[in-house]
Amino acid sequence: MNELPPDPPRLRAILAHLDKQIADTETVAAYLRLQRRDVVAAISRAERKAIPRPVISAPKRPPAASPRESSSRPSARFVVERPRGASKAALIHISNCPKGFTASRPIEADLVRQALMNDPKGFQACDVCRPDTELGIDVA
Repeated sequence: MNELPPDPPRLRAILAHLDKQIADTETVAAYLRLQRRDVVAAISRAERKAIPRPVISAPKRPPAASPRESSSRPSARFVVERPRGASKAALIHISNCPKGFTASRPIEADLVRQALMNDPKGFQACDVCRPDTELGIDVA
């Protein structure tokens, strides 16, 4: 730093100037922090809208099988329960879940795996029958 003047009036003037600069800088910093918070929130909202939700629908019915084939074909092992509210996640169950469920559709194991791993806000595993454990994935 340069040499400071020896007299108190000029030192007080320098001090007042420095205090004003600090105050102005803190005001700008506070404003910039508020602006930054708003931009981060806008990015978050935009990314939520931009993320495509996987479309999960019931598989198409295969042609009618002969009695011999139908006994060897396994039944649907997983079902997705429609959420009760718009903000709730859809629950995925194993088809013989003891908890019981309503308004459900069969869903393929690959789609269950994809939904539970890629969209935890939209789909959740039932905490009773644990389809995630059945599939060997950990979504907890």
